Amino acid sequence: MRILVTNDDGIHSEGLDACAEIARALSDDVWIVAPEYDQSGVSHSLSLNDPLRLRPVGERRFAVKGTPTDCVIMGARHILKDRRPDLVLAGVNRGRNAGEDVIYSGTVAGAVEGTILGIPSFALSQSYMSRSGQPPPWDTAIRHAPDIIRRALATGIPHDVLININFPNCTPHEVKGIAVASQGRNRQDRLQIDARQDGRGNAYYWIAYVRTRAVPPQDGTDISTLADNRIAVTPLRLDMTDEAFLIRLADVFG
Repeated sequence: MRILVTNDDGIHSEGLDACAEIARALSDDVWIVAPEYDQSGVSHSLSLNDPLRLRPVGERRFAVKGTPTDCVIMGARHILKDRRPDLVLAGVNRGRNAGEDVIYSGTVAGAVEGTILGIPSFALSQSYMSRSGQPPPWDTAIRHAPDIIRRALATGIPHDVLININFPNCTPHEVKGIAVASQGRNRQDRLQIDARQDGRGNAYYWIAYVRTRAVPPQDGTDISTLADNRIAVTPLRLDMTDEAFLIRLADVFG
């Protein structure tokens, strides 16, 4: 099985090395094509106005000056064009990709692009507390991901579906289990504009995550699953059509 590995945190990230270790537990034919720099939050963007620069970093390891989507296309359509990948693994992301995070995530976008190309694809993310000063518990993803991926592949993944896997912020032996969960909703007031001034008094701004009052997440979602120290497995569809509202609109405009 030929595996293409990518991410959005960049070619030198620890999570990419963790993803490569996961891939090598599944196959010895592993290829890494990842962004030259951190591309967190770029979603499914393509580099259409700038050339893609491809740089070999090591054996079967390449850096692309572009987005995760660029990397999957470069890997599947150029580097591995003579024999395309059988599987795409995107991650392991530094931080969870749950709730609306999947819309912004370059990691999830890498798996989306793999699915668009007809390749079974997984997005892998490791939850952690960014303000704690402690690194993500990468061993949790490394320990549990291979078996989950094997079992999902054996089940058969529909051609227009990718699988988003989030690992809880705990050690491998503290994981309480695996839950197939729906995509949750984050609190919208956690994203704020942080206004600042530079040394010359000119205004500039950061999009910032702020602390909010804890609210119990809705049961059965990826967010509540992670809060319970369980691994969240969420199938996501490429087709985002809302069937129920489509029928209502058809009655209005039909």
